[in-house]
Amino acid sequence: MCRSTLQPPVATVLLFSAIKIPSQRGNMKNFFQREAVDEVISRIDMLQPAAQRQWGKMDVAQMMAHCSAALDMAAGRLNPPRLFIGRLIGRFVKPIYSNDKPFSHNNPTDPKLVVSDQRDFQREQEQLKVKIRQFHEGGEAQCTRNPHPFFGALTPQEWSRGMYKHVDHHLRQFGA
Repeated sequence: MCRSTLQPPVATVLLFSAIKIPSQRGNMKNFFQREAVDEVISRIDMLQPAAQRQWGKMDVAQMMAHCSAALDMAAGRLNPPRLFIGRLIGRFVKPIYSNDKPFSHNNPTDPKLVVSDQRDFQREQEQLKVKIRQFHEGGEAQCTRNPHPFFGALTPQEWSRGMYKHVDHHLRQFGA
């Protein structure tokens, strides 16, 4: 059997065959859709201060502050620098951010988005709803053109799907 000179090295094949990346096309909701915004806001309204997390370290108020910070990033109000590991592999795994598959539990968090101090539940709940509405109302024109710190350059649609997936991930973390 003859090996083609166009085949990648075995290590490269093993690395990228372990990364399963579903297609970006599909029905993933996004925050440019009014019905997705309404659905998420009703789920945020269901949260309670004593809600227990199913994974992770944040309490419910910290989680909402974390999601608000991520929306600040998508809107260009927060612009963390690119992470070294993101520069290396971000473009290869970028479809994970906006494809149809929900995020898995206990993914690493950008240090700039970690919330570990005490937060006021009602304040964070209202702030998160405001930021989701602002992102929706701003639409593609108001979406950041800055790169994501891990995944790199994203289109407004990728930012919008990724933000929906991120907030959905954390609402599921607290059973909402």
